Amino acid sequence: MSDKNEMDDERELENEMELNEAPPAEPVEAEEVDSAPETAAEAPAAHSEDGPQWYVVHCYSGQENKVRHNLEQRIASMGMKGHILDVIVPTEEEIEVKEGKRRVIERRVFPGYILVQMILSEDSWYVVRNTPGVTGFVGMGNTPTPLRPEEVGQILRRMEAEAPKVKVTYKQGQKVRIIDGPFNDFIGTVSEIDMDRTKVRVMVSFFGRETPVELDFLQVEKV
Repeated sequence: MSDKNEMDDERELENEMELNEAPPAEPVEAEEVDSAPETAAEAPAAHSEDGPQWYVVHCYSGQENKVRHNLEQRIASMGMKGHILDVIVPTEEEIEVKEGKRRVIERRVFPGYILVQMILSEDSWYVVRNTPGVTGFVGMGNTPTPLRPEEVGQILRRMEAEAPKVKVTYKQGQKVRIIDGPFNDFIGTVSEIDMDRTKVRVMVSFFGRETPVELDFLQVEKV
């Protein structure tokens, strides 16, 4: 009797083990990673129906003009002039005072970016994206986000401004030299900078006491 009970107990234990044993997991295939350069398959699938729009393209900083040249060459050689209409590097003119001399310099408004006016499609996306020096479009994922018309207008007006801006190389609390006016060659300390009025207030020692002098940006230079 005891042998029969022992056999029954062994069978019940085996049955419980079979029920609790999980089925073997199926092997999962690893996803292939495409290490090749961007292809048309990664481009936006939908074509733009809004006509040409302006897009912001990121590139290596300091190579904006080179990237523009490369892209213009690709546009011509690949017959994309009807789809990619314009490429610009936003710049503005600034007046810089250095060693007592004024000079006009061209400054990039958005270092590391160029603007491209194009009709968005897989082909136009591919031409721009695979231009040497381009690192990508500004947008969500692989879908470039066009600039709003008011944003484009603001950038273009900034580029077309007649009066160049004055480049301020000094900060509040720094020593500057006055290079023009009755306090010419005086050394003082910047106490206030008014960007709207392009004025700077400098504290200079005059007759043994600190005197505030308001000057134009171009009347002082960093020591």
